[in-house]
Amino acid sequence: MTFQNVNLTHAGEVATLTLTSKKGSMGPTFWPEIPRVLTELGGARALILRGQDLFSAGLDVRASAPVIAPTLGDPEAFATVVAEMHAAIDAFAALPIPVIAAVHGWCIGAGLELISACDLRIASADARFSLPEVKLGITADLGGLQRLPHLIGTGRTAHLALTGDPIDAPTAERWGLITEVLPNPDALFERANTLAAGLATLPPRAVEGTKRTLQDRLPHAQSL
Repeated sequence: MTFQNVNLTHAGEVATLTLTSKKGSMGPTFWPEIPRVLTELGGARALILRGQDLFSAGLDVRASAPVIAPTLGDPEAFATVVAEMHAAIDAFAALPIPVIAAVHGWCIGAGLELISACDLRIASADARFSLPEVKLGITADLGGLQRLPHLIGTGRTAHLALTGDPIDAPTAERWGLITEVLPNPDALFERANTLAAGLATLPPRAVEGTKRTLQDRLPHAQSL
């Protein structure tokens, strides 16, 4: 099956999902496409999530405006639009297999909220992370403000969300957002493949059980 915003490939029991839209941006067609593509994982026992030229520039505001703007005066309609976005991100957390986010270049806004739903996060030295929504007059509302405190603490989440300022890869590693910094994208993707291949050899029920137990510790996990 061909997808507009992503490309799914398989190498043995490892699947790789690449964000292929321009700058990994997430427009109106991205959100309904994700649950569909994840049904194509087949027998994959680990999933790598990555970008092309960079990881993700986040929400495609220009393309999304015609969809979101008409709902701003209608709470029910707005909630429906946001729920579809939540469902796409939640779908990664709901997978029974581990998801590795391999980040190079910018990881902005919805992109950062997306990787917060992954199980493991590694990055190349050129990676940059930000939640700039406050500077656009909106609130980050795709689960990141619930998940990120679990990963990096409330204070550091507040710093990201309230200032909108970016952090670099070494800072992200020091904060606990990512666990490894690789020197360049090629080394990053090689490491992601090696890590995923190792995970794919582990007993699947034990891996799924560990993932679920970790998620059960998330505050508000049931309301995301």
